[in-house]
Amino acid sequence: MSTPLAGNWLPEQQRRLDEFNTSRCVDIHCHCLPGLDDGPATMDEALALCEELARDGVTTVVASPHQLGRYDRLNSASVIREAVAALVAALASQQIPLEVFAGGDVRIDERLPRLLEADEILTVADAGYHLLLELPHELFVDPLPTIDVLRERGLQSILTHPERHAYLYGTTDWAVDWIKHGAVLQITAGSLLGDFGSHAFEQAWQLVERGLVSLVATDAHDTRRRPPRLTASLTSLAERIGADAARALVIDNPQHVLDGRPIELSQSFS
Repeated sequence: MSTPLAGNWLPEQQRRLDEFNTSRCVDIHCHCLPGLDDGPATMDEALALCEELARDGVTTVVASPHQLGRYDRLNSASVIREAVAALVAALASQQIPLEVFAGGDVRIDERLPRLLEADEILTVADAGYHLLLELPHELFVDPLPTIDVLRERGLQSILTHPERHAYLYGTTDWAVDWIKHGAVLQITAGSLLGDFGSHAFEQAWQLVERGLVSLVATDAHDTRRRPPRLTASLTSLAERIGADAARALVIDNPQHVLDGRPIELSQSFS
């Protein structure tokens, strides 16, 4: 679902599109729906966040509130779709040019196959090709069985913000294993800038520089505590890994996900 104003971009959005000669700048992971999780509490707060996304150069966002975990059965697919429709209408009313698609930040759960079949949880952009898969913050749960089950169903797992899990610090062997099973990694833009502390910063850059990251997303929740940081992270990425590699993580691969195309990563890691 997209706003009727899509295409009447803000200058910041148009600069991003012109710089990369592309039709969209996609953020595949953002908590921008009001009143559903730990993102904005009200529609006004949601609109402020969406305007901030637009001023950060984003043209298209996948609204991905938490599903399962402590939000078990609270944010069903139908609830999220209705919230997206309401946000799209509000964006049009306020003339904020931002496309919005439905999705979910889905906590790993043994019930996932059944819940997918029952249309209780959402894939990225509600397209049926990728799933944002979140691990618990407190303890490690091996995602490989779930990655395999989802792959057998034709879904590619996108592991969200693994650089922020303390139990994964100090090694990247787990990332290689997950990727060999067909998953890809999405890190948070703010992690590349130190917003989540030194450990997440170091882990994020280690993963990026080893070629283990496929996607960078804002994972924004609000305009102050967890704002969008895509432009600043894109600049840092270009400086450290080069413009072409930065473009793949921020522009090309997110567009592939929105289009329902699989992300493929070389098995030759540095």
